[in-house]
Amino acid sequence: MSRIQQFGSWLTKWFTAVVVVWAVVTYFVPQAGIWAKSYTNIFLSVILFGMGMTLSLGDFKRLVKMPLMVIVGTVAHYLIMPLLAVLLCWIFHLDGVLAVGVILVGCCPSGTSSNVMSFLSRGDVALDVSIGLVSTLLAPLMVPLLMSLLASQYVSIPTGKLFMTALQVVLIPLVLGVTVHTLFGHRVDAVKTVMPAVSQLAILVIIGAVVSANHATLFSAATALALPVVILHNLSGYGLGYLFSRLMYRIYPRGFGYAQQKAITFEVGMQDSGLGATLALQAFAANPIVAIPSTFFSVWHNISGSVLASWWRRHDDRRALADADREAPVEKQPVAVG
Repeated sequence: MSRIQQFGSWLTKWFTAVVVVWAVVTYFVPQAGIWAKSYTNIFLSVILFGMGMTLSLGDFKRLVKMPLMVIVGTVAHYLIMPLLAVLLCWIFHLDGVLAVGVILVGCCPSGTSSNVMSFLSRGDVALDVSIGLVSTLLAPLMVPLLMSLLASQYVSIPTGKLFMTALQVVLIPLVLGVTVHTLFGHRVDAVKTVMPAVSQLAILVIIGAVVSANHATLFSAATALALPVVILHNLSGYGLGYLFSRLMYRIYPRGFGYAQQKAITFEVGMQDSGLGATLALQAFAANPIVAIPSTFFSVWHNISGSVLASWWRRHDDRRALADADREAPVEKQPVAVG
């Protein structure tokens, strides 16, 4: 078990690099990932089951203690990212299935990677987890609803298929995971310790399946705009999420402090791109191009999130040192090391 935990720690540390390398491998050797195309829903269910096993009744009680911040953060996520996707499609003149793919990833709940980034940046991880939980629980309803409202002008949206797929791969595994944790408690601790590694491997399988299925068109003229659109989508999500949280701070400073602003920034800007890719492959099976924006997003937001979290942490460290220097008497100022 310790070796598995060590592998999981190594994979977490180097996950972004592993994602990029695996994407390159499956692009040039599509046979390495194409086998999983029909099973992406199963692998995503494993991820959500693992997420459920990390949750306890205490996580749901926390929603009651901070309802305003969780509701506001969830509403911000489901407003900002879908509308940003529509705006970017209009600006870049995207249409057809590629536009549907951009809007689909914009309509997804927040990604679990945001929890890690919030932790690394010293944000409010509890708030981050709570918003992610609520947005994920709402996904079976919100994704079909938003897609029918925002993307139906491009292609016919299979709302029923989207709902059933999201229900099967999100809500049911999540509830099962919470149930197992609640019923068996510490007896499943050994399983819980390996679930992060299993979940990350499942994400890699999903990415490999999408890249393999689209290797011939991934960087074609038809999909060339997807990458800059995805990058702008993610970065604009961070920016608007932060500005929104700053606005809420002016309205309710007690609940939207600095740590909460970080959490909302990551919760708004980072998407569950694994769900987006799975829904694309399942609900739009005849057009695998729909999954390309989710794949790009999966790779990119891990890079941008890591950079932003690191910058935020260094910024806070420097600011704390500067504040200490200003407050200390001149004769007692400490000598900065490093």
